[in-house]
Amino acid sequence: MESQSEYVPVRLRLQRPERVGHPWVFAGEIAHIPDGARDGDVVRVLDSTGQSLGLAYLNRTSKITLRYLSRTAERIDEQWWYDRLAEALDRRATLPRLDHTNAMRLVNAESDGLPGLVVDQYAGVLVVQLLALGLEPWRSVLIDSLFELVRPDTIWERSDVSVRDLEGLPRTSGLLAGHQPPDLVQVREGPARLLVDVRAGQKTGMFLDQRRNRMAAATYAEGANVLNCFAYSGAFSCHAGLAGARHVINADISDVACDLAERNMALNGLADRSESIEANCFDLLRDLSDGSRRFDLVILDPPAFTKSRDAIEGALRGYKEINLRAMRLLRPGGILVTCSCSQHIDDATFMSMLRSAAHDAHREVRVLEQRGQGPDHPCLLQAPETRYLISVIAQAT
Repeated sequence: MESQSEYVPVRLRLQRPERVGHPWVFAGEIAHIPDGARDGDVVRVLDSTGQSLGLAYLNRTSKITLRYLSRTAERIDEQWWYDRLAEALDRRATLPRLDHTNAMRLVNAESDGLPGLVVDQYAGVLVVQLLALGLEPWRSVLIDSLFELVRPDTIWERSDVSVRDLEGLPRTSGLLAGHQPPDLVQVREGPARLLVDVRAGQKTGMFLDQRRNRMAAATYAEGANVLNCFAYSGAFSCHAGLAGARHVINADISDVACDLAERNMALNGLADRSESIEANCFDLLRDLSDGSRRFDLVILDPPAFTKSRDAIEGALRGYKEINLRAMRLLRPGGILVTCSCSQHIDDATFMSMLRSAAHDAHREVRVLEQRGQGPDHPCLLQAPETRYLISVIAQAT
């Protein structure tokens, strides 16, 4: 077992109570970093009195200068990574039986004690994102461990995201192990079959965090005329159609997304009850709400409207606009499923926006369900940032 002296010590300033236990340490919270410390290395974190707080990896390029790996371990080695990955997989062991799916998140970064690491499973394909510099020295260890633990056909990297820029890393994607993945991977999600583009699709190919919210929304879809805005691959629509919706419209600004949504609807035998509209959803919602067409169920699952606190005000204007228009589109008793994946907008702020939208739409709205991300995307209590997804199911009178 290594002693404390075998890791470079990084001393913190006196921490605010609300920051104690958080997995991140920002540059302004650090009192001293020795000259010999190298970015990407594991260091020992000391409090202002010199007591050890644990081991973390260091990156002075990032605003998140330290990311905790362990509060108790004395050594970070190959076995440590293997064991931590195995623990994350064990936590998901019951989810396939619960959700009847072969597509889920296996590793959810900080929430699984593996900061910066995301691993999603799509049938026999694992999609990996390495989002922190401190992961790079362990890249081969991580891939070898995942291959041994999961035995997938393919491990594919999708580290082609802007977070890598903040870490001083190049964006990259490609084959890490196994065979080249198919152009589209077919997965099952409850009663639905869905095609996933792991090579170039959004996120790692699909929004796995919405799985249970899609199933919940479908329980309101029987006999409904449905408008699904920001539909991407049409997963919400497939579940609604399989639950008995009369007609479903997929609307998305991307022609690629519309094509994939049509293929998914056809795969589930729903082509005769669906259509796709390639359009800016803001414009479409405005045009429809100014007309006479009305719907029984409107689904709003937009991309994050803000990725910084500075842009919250503008994001809320965007959320209010689409929700106000959606409320006007609902028939009396109609259902609104509305979501936010902007981590800087919390539940209270989102609900306040919905109240304002309902007021301006002259609709009385009852909240039926308030939901979040699925259990394979756990939230870390000490890090509110890890709870980022809000999903509200409401009824307009």
